[in-house]
Amino acid sequence: MLRHALHRLILAVPVMFGVLLIGFLLMQVVPTDPATVRAGPTATPDVIAAIRADLGLDKPLYVQFGLYLWRLVQGDLGASIINNVPVSQELGTTIGPTLELMFASLFWSIPLGILLGTLAGYWRGSLIDRTIMAISVAGVSVPVFFLGLVLIWFVGFQWQLLPFTGRGGPLWTLDGIQSIILPAITLGGVFIGPVARMTRTAVLDVLSADHVRTARAKGLTERLVVLRHALRNALVPVITLIGLQIGFLLGGAVVTETVFSWPGVGRLAVGAILSSDFPMAQGTIIVLSMGFIVINLTVDVLYAALDPRIRGA
Repeated sequence: MLRHALHRLILAVPVMFGVLLIGFLLMQVVPTDPATVRAGPTATPDVIAAIRADLGLDKPLYVQFGLYLWRLVQGDLGASIINNVPVSQELGTTIGPTLELMFASLFWSIPLGILLGTLAGYWRGSLIDRTIMAISVAGVSVPVFFLGLVLIWFVGFQWQLLPFTGRGGPLWTLDGIQSIILPAITLGGVFIGPVARMTRTAVLDVLSADHVRTARAKGLTERLVVLRHALRNALVPVITLIGLQIGFLLGGAVVTETVFSWPGVGRLAVGAILSSDFPMAQGTIIVLSMGFIVINLTVDVLYAALDPRIRGA
């Protein structure tokens, strides 16, 4: 197990290096000059040139990238060009709301997806199965921003049932729970479909297995057969899918936070890119990429713990 975890961790190093390199190069092709942004629209060319030299933008790209990596090794993410606040400080205030949003979206979508998939697999070919699969396909097909705008228009604006702008407070407060409901439904709505479909497939495979037929022959109730013998063994591929989808939720969180003005990393990334705040944009890219890598690494280790056959892979 430890060898498998170390192997996956070593493989994550070149992936992270590639992410840093691509993110750095993407920031270079943006037509806006960071020195001009910091200097302001009325700055003289001499002032802009001095700021470029101070930021190291007058050096070759490979030198800039090397200095960038050296600062990262030292834990220095730089400072915002717009407000001169350390990037790490801004990220520290936005990571919490993003984690709250992801937890709230997974809290209801994973159990519901597994429940729907189990019902569809058990009642295969029935109206229940077809309805659940139709809902799953619709959930996968509907864009995140469209679902968010529909909820804002009806639930927030027309009916005025829930707030739809900003974060009302921590998740353990009433205002915080009310403000996170619509963003959590929006982000978790795209999660139900894949989980339900994978659960249905896994349950169908397990229900035809020998140990399930043996459990039924022993006279166990259908509830125990499905929950104890079928669903438990079907959760291995479902957990793998859940882990991978959690990584993709980071991308959905960027859209959701922008639509609902949620003060998370995703909204910070969009604002930094639009304002040409390159240090802040690079910092958010690092955080989102690290989150994706850590999630996938955790899934690999967990999958190896559940299925010993892949530990030697």
